[in-house]
Amino acid sequence: MKTPSALRRFVLPVGVAALLALSACGSDKADSPSSSSSGGAGGSKLIVIITPSPDNVFFKAEQDAAAAQAKKLGYETLVLSHDDDPTKQSQEIDTAISRKAAAIILDNAGADSSVTAIQRAKDANIPTFLIDREINKTGVAVAQIVANNAQGAGLGGQEFAKVMGNKGNYAELTGKATDTNAGVRSQGFHGVLDQYPDMKMVAQQSANWDQAEALSKTQTILQAHPDIKGIIAGNDTMALGAYAAIQAANRKDIVVVGFDGSPDVVASILKDGIKATVLQPASKISQMAVDQADSYIKNGKASQPEKQSVDCVLVNADNAKQVNAFAVEGS
Repeated sequence: MKTPSALRRFVLPVGVAALLALSACGSDKADSPSSSSSGGAGGSKLIVIITPSPDNVFFKAEQDAAAAQAKKLGYETLVLSHDDDPTKQSQEIDTAISRKAAAIILDNAGADSSVTAIQRAKDANIPTFLIDREINKTGVAVAQIVANNAQGAGLGGQEFAKVMGNKGNYAELTGKATDTNAGVRSQGFHGVLDQYPDMKMVAQQSANWDQAEALSKTQTILQAHPDIKGIIAGNDTMALGAYAAIQAANRKDIVVVGFDGSPDVVASILKDGIKATVLQPASKISQMAVDQADSYIKNGKASQPEKQSVDCVLVNADNAKQVNAFAVEGS
């Protein structure tokens, strides 16, 4: 469904807006430690953290890291989930505006569809710090801090080619078309894989970052292309779905590589299941966003350039034991 470029805004009393936002999302939570110091817009000590659903451990890690860092710095937090729904995200940003938040930490619900809502926050003098996903406009958010998806996809593509023996037919599962990361990762994979003349992609389908959809799409791919030797997935959730379909088909000869560094995939790697993943430092990126928000609140200006990238790390059998909470110890 195409999202309108502008959404109607309903102005609610502060208390009502907050209650509606909290009741709309069962996983949302608010914490209000006492604070005697002032800071941010109008002296607010509230940082609002908005991400996709924490049912995905990656986004849960973002929420937890951002909230912990904000509390460490003396802020109150309101944690919300938009479930990749731009309309819900818009309502939650309106809640942040009505609560006169000092800053918003946001993993957005669409590269294009998020711009209008972030602009509203900016117009209300509330700075937004994006994590994980970029938007297709600069000068609206104060910061866009993302994993270096191109670099990470290159690592994933190289490892996939290696475990495939640099030959054979393979399939690719891509993420949401509205998510910039989906395209960047796919391009990064192919920047490597297309250099191998004996490797041929026979199927490419979007599973929209979803595990159940990836399982279903993989089943269809296996029926149409029983000779494939590998599946490379744009995130670990889809990799898990693909691997489940492969196990159900008793196809131990098919290798799977993912992207994210999720605990479930790391555990699979340790059991010689999924072969590799590319770890995004989710916790580090979230902490960086909160630190930069704190600096902006205190100084009224950005401490870093708007566009920032953090390198990813390849995880395979060699270092999987060192992975904890989306970080590789010693890296």
